[in-house]
Amino acid sequence: MNGFGAMFRKELTQMLRDRGTLFFAIAVPVFELILFGVIDMNAKNIPTAIFDQSRSQESRRLIEQFGNTSYLRVITMVASRAELQHQIVAGHAQVAVEIPPDYARNLAAHRQANVLIMIDGSDSSVANQALSAANGVVLFNGIQELIEKSHTTPPVEAHPVMMFNPDMRSANLLIPGLISILLTFSGTILSAFAIVKERERGTLEQLMVTPVSPMAVVTGKLLPYLGLAYLQLLMILFLMRVLFQVPIHGSLTLLLILSPIYLLALLSAGLLVASRANSQMEAMQRAMGIMLPSVLLSGYIFPIASLPLPLRIVSYLLPATHYIRIARGIVIRGATFFDLWEPVTALLAISAVLIAASARAFQKRVT
Repeated sequence: MNGFGAMFRKELTQMLRDRGTLFFAIAVPVFELILFGVIDMNAKNIPTAIFDQSRSQESRRLIEQFGNTSYLRVITMVASRAELQHQIVAGHAQVAVEIPPDYARNLAAHRQANVLIMIDGSDSSVANQALSAANGVVLFNGIQELIEKSHTTPPVEAHPVMMFNPDMRSANLLIPGLISILLTFSGTILSAFAIVKERERGTLEQLMVTPVSPMAVVTGKLLPYLGLAYLQLLMILFLMRVLFQVPIHGSLTLLLILSPIYLLALLSAGLLVASRANSQMEAMQRAMGIMLPSVLLSGYIFPIASLPLPLRIVSYLLPATHYIRIARGIVIRGATFFDLWEPVTALLAISAVLIAASARAFQKRVT
């Protein structure tokens, strides 16, 4: 393309001189990666209050089992139901357990022994894990009582196997998907700002009247940012492997080969945003219309299967949805290209549409 080399060198020089852009592109993703990487999404040590009216050996054993689980932590023993409820209302405890006076007598008489468990539902993620942990403790205690009294083994025993992430580490799940989110934020904004800055300075129209073709202008301006986004990807992968010790079960080479498809889609989306924006603030506001759905609807936070059908359709139109499947498939499950051909094909189609739409919108704006 006519003038592409000169345009590429010009944009590369401007990008390297712009310290704010370089700081945003390099330091911010690293900070966000570290911030999200150290957060453990598995609720542990959930504060638990106990009201033991039985005060028997059986109730003490049940309380000990509550304390032995890593999910629940007994912080106080109360003397009344009102005080137990106060612990929940005041936010001191998120789980409250009331053991009735006849707990030990019912167990001795082979009758059902009831235990009241109150859970603070104001935080749904913690509440669900607390409910599972509390039910697990009570169920385990009941099975143990039956085994001890009948001197038999249970007729059915499950042997669950946790594949790919046996330790249930949050970093192993979060960071591969976080790659897509971080690149979405930086890639879309960087490419949008690259065009809008030229428009604000009044130099974009000057570029259009030079012998350089419009496609050479667009390509020459985007390629330096493609290289910068790829550098971000390498940094994120390095920190993921070295700092957070996330194992890569699949082919790193395959991930690096497929990533430019996603990066081109992001840069093209940024160019599409820039074609409608007259200032960097307006470009930022428009870019948020792409970035927020990419976070909320891509499967990173909420399972796609749990979304309503209209939102599920929107999610499949987002590049981040398919790249998260690719990144998690390669990093966590060790998937090959033949396992991932569906998200790869979808990402290629979306990228092609975005590149064509952004180039057409840009040429219409400048002509």
